[in-house]
Amino acid sequence: MTADKNYHKGIILIICSALCFSLMAAFVRLSGNINFLQKGFFRNFISFLIALITVIKQYRKEGGENLTIKKEWIPFLLLRSAAGTIGILGNFYAIDRLILSDAGMLNKMAPFWTLLFSLILMGEKVRLVPGLCISAAFAGTLLIIKPSFDFSQMIPSAAGFVSGIGAGFAYACVRKLGKLKCHGKIVVLFFSAFSTITLIPNLILNFEPMTLTQSLLLIMAGVCAAGGQFTITAAYYHAPASKISIFDFSQIIFSTALGFILFSQKPDMLSIFGYITIVSMAVLNFLWNAKFQNEKKS
Repeated sequence: MTADKNYHKGIILIICSALCFSLMAAFVRLSGNINFLQKGFFRNFISFLIALITVIKQYRKEGGENLTIKKEWIPFLLLRSAAGTIGILGNFYAIDRLILSDAGMLNKMAPFWTLLFSLILMGEKVRLVPGLCISAAFAGTLLIIKPSFDFSQMIPSAAGFVSGIGAGFAYACVRKLGKLKCHGKIVVLFFSAFSTITLIPNLILNFEPMTLTQSLLLIMAGVCAAGGQFTITAAYYHAPASKISIFDFSQIIFSTALGFILFSQKPDMLSIFGYITIVSMAVLNFLWNAKFQNEKKS
């Protein structure tokens, strides 16, 4: 497959992942007044089952060598799983209490946090332009969060903000695992298993009965989450993050449209200015990285 075809396939896959995660958020919201930890369990359990089936198929097809967990992977698999679980729970808490586009945008701060955490985990330098973009994007999140003394509104926004930090740290761990040659399917399976096991005690102690409709909606949320995980992994397999990561922000378009169609949600002007600020910084960072990579090659 040529480089151009790989690039185009990567774009299509990452847009598909954005749609999957937007649908996941919509299904979570539609499932109604269920404890967000219980929602997280069912989302992760369905993802675990799908990931387990794909790993078993891969194992039978290629043999076990590529799918054997190596000792040096374990610390980063655990860190990725813990951070990812925190990110999901924060995102679910925010989804239930904020409009979908606000919750989605706060979670989409993850790429900026990934830059910072990659500095810690792999010693990657944060250069001047990306550093300024991170600072400006953080200012954009304040327009969405709208800090105040109304803690009933602040807590969901803070949870959404933490979800972005958790996801950013998780993606930095994924980058580290990639450098250690850890198979992507192992990362997805380990994370799904870890998060499912972590949430079992709450499910046993605080289980809330669900209707058939609610159960089906959470199953669909899990299916969409698995679809998002695998398509975003495949996207980065076909093309580097520096070339396609900007298309991940298409999730905000999907989330805004779904929020309006399904819940009649409309972001206020401050949130819209926050979206514009964050996306603008993502575009600037994307263009700068593309130029920097070209200069390194020349």
